[in-house]
Amino acid sequence: MLTLLNAINGLLWGQILVYLLIGTGVYFTIRLGFIQFRHFFHTFTVMKGSRKSDKEGISSFQALSTSLAARVGTGNLAGVAIAITVGGPGAIFWMWVIALLGMATSFAESTLAQAYKVHDEDGNFRGGPAYYMERGLNARWMGSLFAIFLIIAFGLVFNAVQANSITAALHESFQFDKLTVGIVLAIISGAVIFTGIRGIAKVAERIVPAMAFVYLLIALFVVVTNITQLPAIIGLIIDSAFGWQEAAGGAFGAMIMTGVQRGLFSNEAGMGSAANAAATASPYPPHPASQGYVQMLGVFIDTIIICTATASIILLSGGLESFTGMGGVEITQRALDIQVGDWGGSFVAIALLFFAFTSIIANYSYAETNLVFLQHKNTRGLIVLRITVLAMILFGATQSNSVIWSLADVSMGLMAIVNLIAILLLSNEVIKLAKDYNQQLDAGKIPTFDRTKLPELDKKIEPGVWEVKK
Repeated sequence: MLTLLNAINGLLWGQILVYLLIGTGVYFTIRLGFIQFRHFFHTFTVMKGSRKSDKEGISSFQALSTSLAARVGTGNLAGVAIAITVGGPGAIFWMWVIALLGMATSFAESTLAQAYKVHDEDGNFRGGPAYYMERGLNARWMGSLFAIFLIIAFGLVFNAVQANSITAALHESFQFDKLTVGIVLAIISGAVIFTGIRGIAKVAERIVPAMAFVYLLIALFVVVTNITQLPAIIGLIIDSAFGWQEAAGGAFGAMIMTGVQRGLFSNEAGMGSAANAAATASPYPPHPASQGYVQMLGVFIDTIIICTATASIILLSGGLESFTGMGGVEITQRALDIQVGDWGGSFVAIALLFFAFTSIIANYSYAETNLVFLQHKNTRGLIVLRITVLAMILFGATQSNSVIWSLADVSMGLMAIVNLIAILLLSNEVIKLAKDYNQQLDAGKIPTFDRTKLPELDKKIEPGVWEVKK
């Protein structure tokens, strides 16, 4: 099975996705006027009104927290270690590149998700790639295909990845039995999952910022105490990214592919997943593009800040040969042990427990939204999905690391291909929405979306959504 999965991944990532992800990121970066650099500080301005919400949607801060809950997890602690050991230190550089380009891609998909969001049977907002494929492209078949891939990836495989890393970390630090940990994790996850989207958002809003802050404080301590080594580490990353040794050894392509893979798994830009969280928000300013700015910030926080913190901890801990034969999370644990003492590995285990737990519940929320899209109503199918998600948590807790990660790469690759094609086809609408927002902003106004001013969108947006309030 592993051989087959590796062959599929070689095709998806080596021949298709590396070029499609980078190409799409470059395309939107240019067409949006380098928005991730030119308007970077505006992302923080948008967050000033992020606590506002209404009965139809969650707040922008909750949407950001939910998307970060899915983003910040195994990819940040274990995925970075895997990137370094498989692709070398230069893979971190390519994770940075895909994140910076991905900020523009994330703006595009999240803006579209807001524009084409709908009301569900309970009056709450739902949306995402499946919805903008159906409404924007009039291609329900494409939306259904994406929804199926997302349910497999986020509802099933990714939750197995998170559970696998949690159990590995707790077993490494505390010698906890993996099956027992899996059972407890499934019970706690089930308690949150059955509360629905709003309950998931409230949990993510409390846990994610606190754990990210503590983790970054510890990483900052490691960097400061090794400040004299930092220039050499940065030089190592950049030299490895473009080094003759990697090129001569045939490792250059593998390094880029690894950086792109792990970068996408971590920040999800272009995969279409975070767009599901973006669509559930009642944004302020009341314009689809404001949620694009919010989710751009999410990509930056995830990869440029948190992944770089993990990479610093690992690279400042000595030669990579000392980590030979270890799994991703064990490498991060051992590296922090070296830096701060025996409690470092235990802290990583606890941090991963919270990060990966919130990833599980956020991943489920994405799967639920796409199951609702397929069914067009809430039925017992949601109960089946919830039970299956909990079963995958148990499955992941006891499976081999390599099989789980290979499954994750295949499933997210299929999702990303479908979504990237869709947002490229809808790129003109992204540009019009961004232009409308920024023209109002430049005029000193609070950007407010008037759907009637963009008739080509107006006829495709659900009636009752984005109506101008007199």
